[in-house]
Amino acid sequence: MKFQDFIESGKVRKRNPDIQLAKALAKMSGNNLAILRSMEIIDTNASFMMSAYYDALRQLLEAMAVEKGYKIYSHEAYTYFLKNVLNEDTASIKFDRFRKIRNKINYYGKPVDKETVKSCKGDVIKLVDYLKKKFKPA
Repeated sequence: MKFQDFIESGKVRKRNPDIQLAKALAKMSGNNLAILRSMEIIDTNASFMMSAYYDALRQLLEAMAVEKGYKIYSHEAYTYFLKNVLNEDTASIKFDRFRKIRNKINYYGKPVDKETVKSCKGDVIKLVDYLKKKFKPA
């Protein structure tokens, strides 16, 4: 599958780039991540925290997509946005791993243990920091 397939299916739409929206989304992603970093991961909030870390990452990707002129309606499409548009194969694999964990939580009611979340937390933060360096809206 390729990013173009999502465009053709309507799960991604081309739009005018919106720099102000991109900056606002990136800022919200950073704010959300800052809140998450201040929270302790425990057994009772592990699944929530995993979903929230994923959402902070996805929100940064949404900012990057908006800046490039795309509106993405599919979480899976972000994987191919990373791979085919940003040419970030490794980042796309990591993102897709987080997406699948989040999907198990949100769509199948499968909880995740706090050790998995603690491991993913570090990886999400590293990925966000890496992507922020590439995100330079005008």
